[in-house]
Amino acid sequence: MKPGDVIGGYRVVTEPTNADGGKCVWAFAEKDGKEYFLKRFLEPKRPREGSAGSAASRRIRLETCREFEERHRSIMKLLRPDASGAGNLVLATDFFHAGSTYYKVTERIDTASLADPQSLAPKQKAVLLRTLATSLRLLHDIDVVHGDLKTANVLVQKRTAAAFHTAKLIDFDDSYLSGRPPAREEIAGDSLYGAPEWRRYVRGEESVQARDLTTAVDVFALGLMTHLYLTGSLPAYTGRYGSPADAVNAAEPLVADERLGTPMQALIAAMTSADPGARPTVAGFLEALKDAGLCTLHSTPQPRPAAASGEDSGPAGSGAPEGPRRSRVQFNPPDRSVHRPPAVTDDGPRKSRVRINLGRHRDDLPGTRSAP
Repeated sequence: MKPGDVIGGYRVVTEPTNADGGKCVWAFAEKDGKEYFLKRFLEPKRPREGSAGSAASRRIRLETCREFEERHRSIMKLLRPDASGAGNLVLATDFFHAGSTYYKVTERIDTASLADPQSLAPKQKAVLLRTLATSLRLLHDIDVVHGDLKTANVLVQKRTAAAFHTAKLIDFDDSYLSGRPPAREEIAGDSLYGAPEWRRYVRGEESVQARDLTTAVDVFALGLMTHLYLTGSLPAYTGRYGSPADAVNAAEPLVADERLGTPMQALIAAMTSADPGARPTVAGFLEALKDAGLCTLHSTPQPRPAAASGEDSGPAGSGAPEGPRRSRVQFNPPDRSVHRPPAVTDDGPRKSRVRINLGRHRDDLPGTRSAP
């Protein structure tokens, strides 16, 4: 794929890039006078006629491609651009293969930059979060999990003369039906925003099955993003863990910024619980945000919510949990050497589809970019 190429009727007009692309490369393209975003999947590859390899290998590759196509087309069928309330979903308009390679097309959307949403007034923050959650509720109402919810997949837009910023949700390539995710070795996501059960599923823990990956996976990520949009950082956790989910799986608390009011601290704690069943629904989140005051960032420390009671302490004498536990919010956490990781994105294609965040990059900090 290079500038000037015509693929499926779309003429490539920019140099392809892997920026924020995961296992894809993308470029802008034109067709019939309109501009589009054209994404090229690096895998799977359809076997070519007469290509080398055994018949068994060819059958396996064809089955992998069939499952890939079925998942993408089923999500496209469920998420229609003309659906009621879908105005803030940036959905695919075309999906096809050319030769051995798959492509997906969305309309091109350019947005104004918003590098510091935490600086907005409480009502502005509430509107931003509510538009994001409303889009997410549309997915959950039809049992679709976004699967890769993070700031890089949210475009923040403020139209000319509009009073508020709104959020557009993009990139449904990793979406799946609730309880029916891709296989462990195929599922994608970002380790920084991944839910505890997703992390354990990826690691191959038999205690977590496909049916356990439900819409609650997105709620965990939304809880992290809410804290990020309100304060400019993720909830704090001890530095020996590589992600918030790893800390939660180890029964370590995610510590909310003490400038947040007690009700918002409690809401975020519930959304980031280790127990998917203990997390509120997106509808519950929207109900809570009817009070824009919850988005206030106070100038003085606010009281912590009461710690959850009745938690298991794991096997006697082990000092470690036996399985996933509810996340806790502590009064005066004893370990102040906490980790506030920046949100980051992939630097290029990897063998695994799981995105591992290894350092500070600005690409996935709160802000905007052209829609992929």
